[in-house]
Amino acid sequence: MLAVLVVVTALCVALIVAGALLIPPEDAPVATGTQALGVVLLVVGILAICIVPFLIFMGFFTIQPNQARVLILFGDYKGTVRDEGFHWANPFFSRSSGSTYVAGKATPLSTKVSLRARTYNGEHLKVNDKCGNPIEIADVIVWRVENTAKALFDVDDYNSYVHTQSETALRHVATTYAYDQMPGEPDGEITLRSNIEEVSEALKEELAVRLEKAGVIIDDARLTHLAYAPEIAQAMLRRQQAEAVIAAREKIVQGAVGMVDMALTELSAKRVVDLDDERKAAMVSNLMVVLCGESDAQPVLNTGTLYQ
Repeated sequence: MLAVLVVVTALCVALIVAGALLIPPEDAPVATGTQALGVVLLVVGILAICIVPFLIFMGFFTIQPNQARVLILFGDYKGTVRDEGFHWANPFFSRSSGSTYVAGKATPLSTKVSLRARTYNGEHLKVNDKCGNPIEIADVIVWRVENTAKALFDVDDYNSYVHTQSETALRHVATTYAYDQMPGEPDGEITLRSNIEEVSEALKEELAVRLEKAGVIIDDARLTHLAYAPEIAQAMLRRQQAEAVIAAREKIVQGAVGMVDMALTELSAKRVVDLDDERKAAMVSNLMVVLCGESDAQPVLNTGTLYQ
């Protein structure tokens, strides 16, 4: 089309020159037919050079990498150009795909759509988890436009649509799972704190279903913030601390019982000392106090017999 543009421009210039040459000077004999032909050629050349090259030139456009242009002819969708480079199309294809209304103000939407990956950092949301505990949660999603026709024609503004649906999907996922494993719940249940990968995959699937209408696909979705709401954070922290203390105590008791059993077994096997049941009970009690106590034990030496 560049070659066509050059040829058409040259023909228009040639018509203008030919028409000017065919019009005789004022002092020359009047040649009615030749003069009329010259006027016609001159007028046609001037009109053509003002209109035709301009129309051809309007059809040129460029496509950058990861960019597409939607082709609309008098309101009828004709297709999408995705190949990067320099292109030409019907000059009557629209440069705008309509308008979107933001705060009551109409903003025209360009037919050029970016196909690059975009990141949306969601705001911190306060929602209730599966158990009704108020939590704060936020996410980040990586998305891109896949179907340009759906993005421009099926929703009013696909950017706002992605942001709104991202918040809705995050709220739904947050209410589906508990923040942490609660007493009485079956073991292995998926929670927001312990199963980040599973929750992120569920969020990605939820977004994919919601954004399919807008021609948008989700490359990745992750939680960026997760915490109890301030009004219950201290109570939940104390509960977690208590669970940690209980778990540590259970481990200490298990270890102490094993050590006491080993001591009694070794003493009996090597015949170091013969202890009756009462002395064994006393020894077990002393060892358990020493091994399970939080403070250092104060040793007391027995200078008498074993039974004094």
